[in-house]
Amino acid sequence: MEKKQLPLLIVAQTAEHIPALRHLYLEARKKAFTWLPPERFQLQDFDVVTAQEQVGVALQANTPVGFISWWPPDNFIHSLFVNPALVRHGIGQALLQYCLQRIGRPTTLKCLQTNTPALRFYAAQGWRIVGSGEAEDGAFLLLAYGH
Repeated sequence: MEKKQLPLLIVAQTAEHIPALRHLYLEARKKAFTWLPPERFQLQDFDVVTAQEQVGVALQANTPVGFISWWPPDNFIHSLFVNPALVRHGIGQALLQYCLQRIGRPTTLKCLQTNTPALRFYAAQGWRIVGSGEAEDGAFLLLAYGH
């Protein structure tokens, strides 16, 4: 029997969301970035990565299950992470739409080339590859939406 999915609400981040988002970010990166050593990821990384950014939080039963962060001056999406147990339930797509309703065009983001599930996700959402480069974590593709 299939479990019924709880309703999803996306809201702007508040201070009460931060402890849960720290844990979600830590666990999601350990699961997604298997080519990097897990000890590289720290609980406080969330605070550093999202500092001064806009953050949307996906909630189910008032519990954070994903987030997206972006830097409005550059129309740049910096992070999109979903609880690993809830991947492929539409949460990432809902977060992306939430952000795209609030950010200018063209919108860009970087995705590591080794993160093939994320690249497939963005391609399915209409993003196009417009460039590439090297970062600390490896080669990335620059993706754009709304060109």
